Amino acid sequence: MRPLPLWRHEIRRAGWTALLTPPLAVGALVLVAALNAGEAGDLNTARNLFGALEMAAPLAAGIGAASLVGRDPAAELLLTMPTRYRSTLLRRLFVTVAWTALVAVLLSGALLATGWWARWPDNHGAVLGQLIWIAPTLGLAALGFLAGAALRGPAAAGGLVGACWIFQQAFAGPAQEHYWSRLLYLFATTRGTVPTDWTANRLTLIGAAGAMGALAWLLLGRPERLLGAVAE
Repeated sequence: MRPLPLWRHEIRRAGWTALLTPPLAVGALVLVAALNAGEAGDLNTARNLFGALEMAAPLAAGIGAASLVGRDPAAELLLTMPTRYRSTLLRRLFVTVAWTALVAVLLSGALLATGWWARWPDNHGAVLGQLIWIAPTLGLAALGFLAGAALRGPAAAGGLVGACWIFQQAFAGPAQEHYWSRLLYLFATTRGTVPTDWTANRLTLIGAAGAMGALAWLLLGRPERLLGAVAE
């Protein structure tokens, strides 16, 4: 298959969960920020807008990535193809993350153009500040992909991603008490962390994403796991 038709096919096969969740999740939080702009004040409005980048976009990517494994009804046939099925799933993961990234970049550009980016004191600049959404998006996407490979079901994998997201929201305070938990905290920009730990936190999340992605790749190399996912 030629590259362009191949990628069109993978975009369709990624599914509506992966394609609709990012704009809906980000748009919902932006709408909340817009509706409360007059009453909340500039600082809280900026927090909500940055929350769309750091909270909504990563959650959408994680749920989308979790939905990729176990959705093909003809996995047995795909496993007989010259191209490994896990390579196909990796392309769909790329589509999911790239689409979320596009949504986040568009919102970042809008915040920069309208001046809202500068109204959040911990924005970390226009370039380095993109790690606000890149690090947690990669982290939750890798977690969702690994959970899909390990649990072999979109529902269970998506539930694990949601539980991780909620847990970190609920225990923001205790997460700041230990250095290791600060490094793994998803919302270091909008929910706070030790200022000197922010860059280390972002890089740690990206490194953790790489490790989880590699583990998922190894798990997906076992055909019996993929066949089990379809059977279940």
